[in-house]
Formats: sequence, structure tokens, C-alpha cells
Amino acid sequence: MPPSPQRPALSPVTIAVLQIAAMDVLLGLSWPVIKIGLQGATPVWLAFGRAAISCAASVALLLVLRRLKPPARADWPVVFSMGTFPNALFFALTTVGVTTVPAGRASILSYTVALWMVPLSLLLGEAVGWRRMGGVVVGVAGAFVLMDPWHLDWTDHDVLFGHACLLGAALSWGIALLHARRHAWVGTPLDVLPWQFGITTLWLGLLGFVFEPRGGVSWAVEPVAALIYLGIFAGPVGSWAITSAARVVSPVAISLGVLGAPVVGVAASTLWLGEPVTWPLLAGAALVGAGIVIVVQAGRRG
Repeated sequence: MPPSPQRPALSPVTIAVLQIAAMDVLLGLSWPVIKIGLQGATPVWLAFGRAAISCAASVALLLVLRRLKPPARADWPVVFSMGTFPNALFFALTTVGVTTVPAGRASILSYTVALWMVPLSLLLGEAVGWRRMGGVVVGVAGAFVLMDPWHLDWTDHDVLFGHACLLGAALSWGIALLHARRHAWVGTPLDVLPWQFGITTLWLGLLGFVFEPRGGVSWAVEPVAALIYLGIFAGPVGSWAITSAARVVSPVAISLGVLGAPVVGVAASTLWLGEPVTWPLLAGAALVGAGIVIVVQAGRRG
């Protein structure tokens, strides 16, 4: 009997695409989950609980796999970077932002990562063409439309601060993606997850004591269920997927790929929370998407 032909192994790029798709679904669903969790928790402490559970879950996973060990000395800078920027800052800023911004709109603003790549590239001394600059202009215009400035109460500092937090979250993620891409890895993104989330937990605990000394998380169903989802699924799996993909494909390409997350976020927020789909939301999302596509295409052309 002739041996059955073996299936060809998936290429690293195909695996990276699947990882980004998984991250899109997990993180897209996290937006209405965060909104629900905030019914019984303060923002920073909800983010702290999310990080602590993610740390514990990743430790348990690596213990089962018998791979729990400290990162190599050369990997500590990127471990610190990933624990600080796309985790601690992103978790804190997005959770604070979604308290005053609808979850669907928040999901789009926080994933404008590619638009930040151009100014970050300029700071690193890289050449930036006119097409990429034009893409940034289009994307920024989209972010402005998303804020619905015609109906925004410009005297409400909390709402303005919420929008600023979401844009800052996108910036923090962009910084981490550039670092992860440029870093010469010794270990793997999976092996450093517990240490990465340990740093995140320490940062968020410090922020909680400073900014929310009387805050916390109740034992109500909503925040507990939110923490289980965010801490076990969206946190470790999402972070592992995006960090792993960043080793294979460019940060700008990842920035385009993560556009699936806000699409899932808007759909879930509409169906789950009943948030309206307004013309500023649709027009702004289209402009942001167009700006990111322009930036990515210009980057491919060199």
C-alpha cells in the first residue's frame, strides 16, 4: 500500500495571517466585554485584574508544556517593552477611554496603529514618501470624523480625554510593534508571556494605587465574566499572536491586518450593546481604513 502523501506544512506567512485573524476576533469581542465589565469595576483595576489573570494563565500553560523559564538576557528589553506599551499602557488607556466613548468607535480609534508608523519612522530617521504622508492625512481626517465633532460637547473634558486615551493606546502599540520587529529574538514570544504579563501587572497595580486608590473590582457577574474572557483568552492568546506575527511580517502590514479587530468590535457592539451605527462612524471608519491602505501600499512600493 503506497504511503499517503503528507500535507505541505503551512508557511510562516500563512501562520502569521492566521494568528492575526485570531487576534482580530479575540480583541474585537473584547470591546463590548470591557464595556460590560466596567459596570462593576473602575477602569485601571479592571485592566489590572485582566493582566493578573493573563499572567497566571500563561504561567499555567508553560508549566504544562514544561517551558517555564526566565527569558534570555538579550530578550529582557523587548519583554519590558511588550509588557509596558501594548499591554500596560494599551490596557489602561483603552479601558479609561471606553468609559466615555462608545465601544464601537473606541475600537476603531485604538487600532489606528499604521498611522503612527509614519511619524515614528521619521523619528528613527527613515525616509517617508509623499504617499505615506497622504495616507496619514486621510487617516487622521477619518479619526476626526469618527469623533463626530458636530455633536461632540467640546466643553466635556472627560469625553475629550477619552478620545485622546484611545489614540495614545494606538501609539503605544505602534512603538511596541517596531521594537518587536527589530529585536533579535533568542527565545519565542510564547516563552516570555508570563514575564511580559508580570511586568504589565506591576505597572497597572502601581497606576491603580496612584490614580484609583478607592477603586476596585466587584464580585458581580459582569466584571468577573469580563475578567475571565479578557484575562484568559483576549490577553495571552492575543498578545502571543500579535508578537509572533510581528517576527514574520512587517509592522505596517500587521497594522493593516488588525483592522479586522475594530470591524468585529463595531459589529459586536451594535448587536450586543445596541450601539447605533451613525454616518460619522461609517464615514470615519472608511477614511481610517483608506488611510491605512494608502500607507501600507506606499510602504510596499518602497
